Amino acid sequence: MEKLDYKKECKDIYLPKAKPMLINVPSMKYIMVRGKGNPNSENGNYQEALQLLYGLSFTIKMSKMGENKIDGYFEYVIPPLEGLWWQEDMQGIDYAHKEKFEWISMIRQPEFVTEEVFKWACQELKKKKEIDVSKAELKEFKEGLCVQMMHIGSYDNEPKTIETIEEYIKNQNLTNDIGAKLPNGIIRRHHEIYLSDPRKTATERLKTVIRIPVVKK
Repeated sequence: MEKLDYKKECKDIYLPKAKPMLINVPSMKYIMVRGKGNPNSENGNYQEALQLLYGLSFTIKMSKMGENKIDGYFEYVIPPLEGLWWQEDMQGIDYAHKEKFEWISMIRQPEFVTEEVFKWACQELKKKKEIDVSKAELKEFKEGLCVQMMHIGSYDNEPKTIETIEEYIKNQNLTNDIGAKLPNGIIRRHHEIYLSDPRKTATERLKTVIRIPVVKK
């Protein structure tokens, strides 16, 4: 059976061109972990969050090998890592002060992942590793209207791409909606989707979807 690959199935969400586009992002399920600090710090909160996110995601994916058969399970490729980023008391993002970052790291989950499945995965991961699963949560995230584009290259060069997006927002009579609260309590933030593994990809070839929430004027 062919595996469902969300990147291929939902190209408008994961594979925009290197120019701004308007998109209405539907509701999706995510495992989320919140944290603070420089994502590049060794053994920092961000690295712990990634270990937890991937640990839970692989536990759910590999459940087919165990006794717990999940209703509605289908073969799939684990979707890419994503992140919501902000810095308190700042309108934009200051890349020179990454220690001030606050973030929600997250990985999309298949539709069959319920709260019951999530709790089971937490218990299974705790059996295998000494890890604080209480930091993870399963959330529905309906992002809504956004402008996004593909950024190619270093994460530190993202401000140039953000400028291009902001210019598009202005010209299309839209308003940047970062900071607005969604009905489920999630605040709309600067959003990134990481399509490349920085451990295996040259910096100048890294692909990152950058997404900014907007509203129509």
